Amino acid sequence: MSKTWFITGAARGIGAAIARAALEAGDRVVATGRNAARIEEVFQAHAGKVLALELDVTDGARAVEAAEAAAARFGRIDVLVNNAGYGQLGAFEEIAAEDADRQFDTNFFGTLNVTRAVLPVMRRQRAGRIFNLSSMGGMLGFQGASIYCATKFAVEGFSESLALEVGQFGIRVTIVEPGFFRTDFLDGSSVRYGTGSIADYAASAAEWQATYEAHNHKQAGDPAKLGAALVTLAASEEPPLRYAAGTDAVEAITGKLDAVRSEIERWRALSVSTDGAR
Repeated sequence: MSKTWFITGAARGIGAAIARAALEAGDRVVATGRNAARIEEVFQAHAGKVLALELDVTDGARAVEAAEAAAARFGRIDVLVNNAGYGQLGAFEEIAAEDADRQFDTNFFGTLNVTRAVLPVMRRQRAGRIFNLSSMGGMLGFQGASIYCATKFAVEGFSESLALEVGQFGIRVTIVEPGFFRTDFLDGSSVRYGTGSIADYAASAAEWQATYEAHNHKQAGDPAKLGAALVTLAASEEPPLRYAAGTDAVEAITGKLDAVRSEIERWRALSVSTDGAR
């Protein structure tokens, strides 16, 4: 049976790749983004199976309207992909408070807004799949990415807890943790750097930015293959809670887990010494 996907940030990059993979599988797609006309242009060959909706994920009321429009058009929402987001990079001290707030409004609270809008539809169905786009930066920190990583760590905690709450309704949650994928994420149309300037960070900030820019459009990850992988996961009876995408993500995340276990063991005696008398 064909599925209906609701995808945020679907005009380009990973979001567009996921939408194309779903369409190639014979499914229907509610493709959302800030520019509905742009989405219609991208998916004009699939006009009958695509509903293009304008959606700024920071607008909770509009998210509810979009979910209602999707259900009215296709009758249900089987798969939600919370993909919309961008990267706020730079040293923490050089990022203005309002820029940090804006990053959380999109990457984290935007995910909450859309999930809150779609869950009533899935609960009525007693079925649904939710893919929340995190990052390998949701499992480990990167220099020059403290605010971005903070939003993705938040997505991870939210998603893991949400999975425990909604599993009783037949709704499964998967946290998607991509490594570096060949999209526009690291160029000027997506990434933002701190506007402050502190001399102590000058050398390291230049190094971080040069490293990120060197990866731009040269990343190893293939968005089309990630889209196909999510179609496979959406059809799985028991999808994983976490899905690391790309060799770099698998290696970085497993390395982090090994390091955490090693550190816990090193300090185990002091850790357990805080227990009270029984």
